Amino acid sequence: MAQCVQSVQEFIQDSFVPMVAVLCSEDAERVTRKNSLSFPELLRPFCRLTSEGHLRDPNNQVVVVKGLRISMTGINTRPPQTPEMHRLLSQAVSVCQPPEGSPANVITAGDYDLNISDRTVKASVPWYSDWKETLTQLSSSKYYTATTPWFETYRENFLQSMPASEHEFLNHYLACMLVVSSCEAVPTEQFLKLSQEQHRIQHSGEYTHPKWFIPNTLKYYVLLHDISEGDEQRADSVYEDMKQRYGTQGCYLLKINSRSGRTGADEQMPDPWSQYLHKTSIHSPELYEESAVSNVVENNIGAEEDGLDPSIRDGVSETHPLQLDQPTDAGYPCNNANQSVNNVDMTRPQKQASVTSHTTPTPRGTCLTLNDHDHIRQFIQEFTFRGLLPHIEKNIRQLNDQLVSRKGLSRSLFSATKKLFGGGKVPEKSIAELKNTAGLLYPSEAPELQIRKMADLCFLVQHYELAYNCYHTAKKDFLSDQAMLYAAGALEMAAVAAFLQSGAPRPYPAHYMDTAIQTYRDVCKNMLLAERCCLLSAEILKSQTKYSDAATLLIKMTSEDSDLRSALLLEQAAHCFINMRVPMVRKFAFHMILAGHRFSKAGQKRHALRCYCQALQVYKGKGWALAEDHINFTIGRQSFTLRQPDNAVAAFRHILINDSKQSAVQQTAFLREYLYVYKSMSQVTGDGSLPQLPLPCLHSSQTRVFFGHERRLAKGEKQAATHVSLDQEFDRDLSQLWRELEERVVAVVNRGAVPITFQPSQCCLNSQTDNLRYPLAVVEEPIIVEVVFRNPLKVPLALSALCLLWKFTPKDFSDPQGSTTMALNDIIDTQVIPEFTLSPEETKVARLKLLPHKTGELHVLGVVYNLGTGEVDNSEGSLAEGLMCVRGQQNLEIQGSRLNMTKEEKTSVTYGPDHRLDPIIAPPMPLLEVFFINFPTGLLCGEIRKAWVEFVNVSAVPLTGLRVASTHPEFFTFGSAASDLTPVTPTAAEHCSAYKTVAMPPSVETVSLVSPAAFGVTSGDRPVVAEIPLSQGVLGPGEALQIPLWLRGPDQEGVHEINFLFYYESTEKTAKLSHRVLRHTAFICASRSLSVRATASRSNTLHSRERETEERQEGEEKNGSMLVFVDVENINTSEAGVREFHIVQVSSSSRQWRLHKCINPVGDKDSKLASRERGKLCFKATRCRTEEGGASCSRAHTQIISTTPCADFFFRRGLPSEPRRGGVSTGGASQMWRQSGTDDGVTNIVKKCSEVELDIIVLWKAYVVEDNKQLILEGQLHVALQTIGKEACSLSQKEETQEMVLLKFKPDVPPPVSKPSLEQLSHLIKTCLHYPESYDHPFPQKSLCMVPVTLTVSNCSLAQVDVIVDLRHKTTSPESLEVHGSFSWLGQTQYKLQLQAQEVYRLSLKACFFQAGVYNLGTPRVFAKLAQTSAMCETSQQSAMPALIIINSV
Repeated sequence: MAQCVQSVQEFIQDSFVPMVAVLCSEDAERVTRKNSLSFPELLRPFCRLTSEGHLRDPNNQVVVVKGLRISMTGINTRPPQTPEMHRLLSQAVSVCQPPEGSPANVITAGDYDLNISDRTVKASVPWYSDWKETLTQLSSSKYYTATTPWFETYRENFLQSMPASEHEFLNHYLACMLVVSSCEAVPTEQFLKLSQEQHRIQHSGEYTHPKWFIPNTLKYYVLLHDISEGDEQRADSVYEDMKQRYGTQGCYLLKINSRSGRTGADEQMPDPWSQYLHKTSIHSPELYEESAVSNVVENNIGAEEDGLDPSIRDGVSETHPLQLDQPTDAGYPCNNANQSVNNVDMTRPQKQASVTSHTTPTPRGTCLTLNDHDHIRQFIQEFTFRGLLPHIEKNIRQLNDQLVSRKGLSRSLFSATKKLFGGGKVPEKSIAELKNTAGLLYPSEAPELQIRKMADLCFLVQHYELAYNCYHTAKKDFLSDQAMLYAAGALEMAAVAAFLQSGAPRPYPAHYMDTAIQTYRDVCKNMLLAERCCLLSAEILKSQTKYSDAATLLIKMTSEDSDLRSALLLEQAAHCFINMRVPMVRKFAFHMILAGHRFSKAGQKRHALRCYCQALQVYKGKGWALAEDHINFTIGRQSFTLRQPDNAVAAFRHILINDSKQSAVQQTAFLREYLYVYKSMSQVTGDGSLPQLPLPCLHSSQTRVFFGHERRLAKGEKQAATHVSLDQEFDRDLSQLWRELEERVVAVVNRGAVPITFQPSQCCLNSQTDNLRYPLAVVEEPIIVEVVFRNPLKVPLALSALCLLWKFTPKDFSDPQGSTTMALNDIIDTQVIPEFTLSPEETKVARLKLLPHKTGELHVLGVVYNLGTGEVDNSEGSLAEGLMCVRGQQNLEIQGSRLNMTKEEKTSVTYGPDHRLDPIIAPPMPLLEVFFINFPTGLLCGEIRKAWVEFVNVSAVPLTGLRVASTHPEFFTFGSAASDLTPVTPTAAEHCSAYKTVAMPPSVETVSLVSPAAFGVTSGDRPVVAEIPLSQGVLGPGEALQIPLWLRGPDQEGVHEINFLFYYESTEKTAKLSHRVLRHTAFICASRSLSVRATASRSNTLHSRERETEERQEGEEKNGSMLVFVDVENINTSEAGVREFHIVQVSSSSRQWRLHKCINPVGDKDSKLASRERGKLCFKATRCRTEEGGASCSRAHTQIISTTPCADFFFRRGLPSEPRRGGVSTGGASQMWRQSGTDDGVTNIVKKCSEVELDIIVLWKAYVVEDNKQLILEGQLHVALQTIGKEACSLSQKEETQEMVLLKFKPDVPPPVSKPSLEQLSHLIKTCLHYPESYDHPFPQKSLCMVPVTLTVSNCSLAQVDVIVDLRHKTTSPESLEVHGSFSWLGQTQYKLQLQAQEVYRLSLKACFFQAGVYNLGTPRVFAKLAQTSAMCETSQQSAMPALIIINSV
């Protein structure tokens, strides 16, 4: 249970106290009214005895009475009315609320932290602390408030309002105090009148109420003397007379009002009455009007005091809350007996007065001094010790004597008890077996009632042992008589008396209480008595930490007849669950919900709301979605009823924002309720700020921002540049590619260096882009914000008047002076979407546009819209929609990406800013649009096609510095607008060839030399960035420029993605935006055309056979020559309708070689290749001087001049696997020499011997049939020959898929030092034999024939080479002798030579033949090695072809 202010012993003692009636004369009442108090009210703060009292029991044992409290009340002769009781109990609970703004008491229970509102100092975990010790500390703390003060107020008022019953005497009057003023003419007469009045009320039979304990009621005569007015001597003499008449122990002279109210107004006196008299208005001033009825205007008739010790009070009044509204003097009968009847109507003016008195409370006790307080305290003590206690002691003795004599028992009940209970226990019958005798009444003289009466008297004076024995005896008698009401009462009090016995000789008999409750409830149908029994037992069980039993008992007492009682008991049961040693938190929450429901039914809205809020702490965030929804919904409704719209909106908001598991119908109800509450709140507040709406869910991090106009669609043959749009998905790799392209252009513009301030252009910002900097937008260009909404509900939502909420700071970047204020639409045009519907559980994007008209700083804060339900009610039509529609906003709050650069950032979780919604509006900039005309979607590999590109400046600012960069510069080249190749318009370009041709005479093989300067290329690097020439360097506002664009199909078949980046600047340089870019992505599908393979083989000849001058011969020999075989295959699969290909021209490009002649067996026949056909061409290539650039060799009747675009595409070509290059610089040789000391140098020198570096360009035409028309397509293919004997192909060979190999994990072996291969070493030396083809010799005359042979050895490398020539025959097998015959070399058979770089050495030899025949002279073996190395390698030249000589005999 909840924590209480009192201990359970104090609570029970104060629940059952001696009752004393008060009858006052009118004059006496007037004396006390000077202090704004009635006489019972005057005594109330002093009714607890501060000293111990003593009395003797029938056995003559002394009984000590500690802390006795006496209840003194006026006499009320009217029976209590049940509806009135319920109303006042409900009112007492409603006005007692937890104080607002008090510190929370957080109880940690398991995994839960429960915030239970009170100012508890220590007992936040009562199940772990010593209850009594904690209570003592708390009672001494002025800050302490009980956890549930409303329950204690209810319990206290309930016990006070218990009607007096026939079966018990605890709340019957024991004595009557008769009060008369000393200023009466004849006080003794007045005493007589009051005494007769009391006798009439008790004995005449006219009144059933109040009840009197014993017929001989103690009368105590009090003479009230007003010191400020009365005659003290007269008062003393009257008192002396009273002592003679009533005895010294039966009367008292009370002197009060030592000062007049006016004189002492300045002095502040203590007011002990306030804590008793204004209980109901402590916490809730606004409810004062309701509560004042039972507070100020009261007459205390028949009321019972609460008995709380003032030292441990928390400001709870002892006012009886259930009495009727009457004038104060009506309840104290005077001479006219009719005045004792209450008149409710007379209270209305008083009620009004009490309302106003709250603001200025009436001071009480103004005529009393501290001495007067002591007089009153002494009076009470005197009355109790000399009057009341002796009277009780006398009655106990009398009753004991009567019982002993009537029952013939022993002298004392003490000895009787042993006889009564010493034997076997009488078996108690169960309730079910007993017949209903609840209506049985004993006569007042019945011995059973006398026992009960004696037990009650003993109980009231704290003699619990004797009381228990008497209750036990009475219980037996009642059960034997089957008087169930009496038996239940005896069982109840026996259990309580057993608990209260000091030393606890016996355990608390809880089963007694259970039986009593069951009897009261089921047999007697008396819920009031059952409830009292339950309250007492629960407190006792709680004090013994039996929280589970207490909770069970409390829950049993809940019923349908009283919602208020059920609510309070369920709440206490919930507190029992939370107070267990292992707290049962979920049971606590569940029972708080039940209590809240019953509070709501009882009309206690505030308490209902509090219960639901406390239960929500347990259910919140634990996945109990439906329970949480129910709680929030109830909290919302209760808050709205209590005029707490903020709390109501917050509660409904929680229902809607979470992923609800409710049905669509339920969600619709929740939404309508929310909209209604929200609308009501906005009407009440009426301020201009728009509150936050919970629906729909706004995914702020997915917000995208787009700067610029949306792209235009293609019109006819015109195709607009793709640029960037919101429909494209973000690709991080592609974004990086565009950034690199832009950096490349910026570097070219800034002479090779990218500026530090460079910021890549970002047209579309999202969560993956870099948003650390403020983005730049341009004035008069739209900003589109794409917001992602999600409807979490199963019902549609209708948004209307949806627009962006923004803040703008005007700044003139050109003029630093201040800006002027202007209308909103002059600054920024804001687009409003009139209707935006979200289907159930739909995620949908809204694109909202802003158009800035001024420069400055813009901040997009959120979205503003009207929220309504998406369902239209046909019966009410649009009117219902208008009513169920509210306006609000949602903020766009975006968390930046996590920072992870420095050590501090890595060790902590910090996020950077995200400025995508904070653009800076820059001054006007040019805006370029690019259109492509006749741009193809498909090309043959190597095909050259012409398209047009149009540049349009659509802004009001001129642009300059137009450049384009691309990921595939080899794909396109721009023609010149002034070129003679360029037609005037795109339509005239249909039959325009890419090549310029010159007519040639037939059957003439042409060789023409072209220098590199003629190609317009001097650098070996490919131009990645191309500058587009503009007229006068500027494209003005609204101007357009069309230039031709030559395209060449990629060498690889398939779909190719080609990216263009157009860069341009403004003529006026601005600090904010230096340049702008426009992106375009084109997709080209390339299909197969021709495959060209080329091979170079070294020529064996070292001199010309024609007779030429010696110098020419030497030069020819030194330069050398080789054969180039070009193999062309048509690999087109005729998909594109290609009929045949014509090889038009073969050109070469090299710094060292040129095509010399075409060695073709067939004459002038054109090379035509149909599908899957192959042709082979053979050319002789000779070395050229370095100043010669290249050669073109043609077999057609026309020669094609290889200028733009042929040369452009050739020099823009790229090798996929190697660095992109043009020619090799002539400085390469000397560079190699410097490196020759290393192994790398050796390898390079050897490589140079076999390197060719000859590029072959094949020009072709294709005849295509399309739509019954024949078209001629043109194209060119490139082959790069690099090594002698190694085939090169125009198509890069696809790598064969490797087979799966077993992985072996070994440490990495260091890479071996690269050494030249044997094949490369074999190309170091070229050999050639010079000899006559036939030789005539007369063998008969001379048997030996000697023929002179010259062996020419040529060093092909650029390094010194050691050569060994061995003339000994390698083959000695008989077969070789048969084929080649046998001859021998004469003279030296082995030569060792050293050849310098590119030296040619002639060695004269003699061959000796013994007979005629055909001989192969190619037997010398030549070994060569570089001078710096030790590896010797045999040259492979002699195996190229046999050197045959014919020896004829003559």
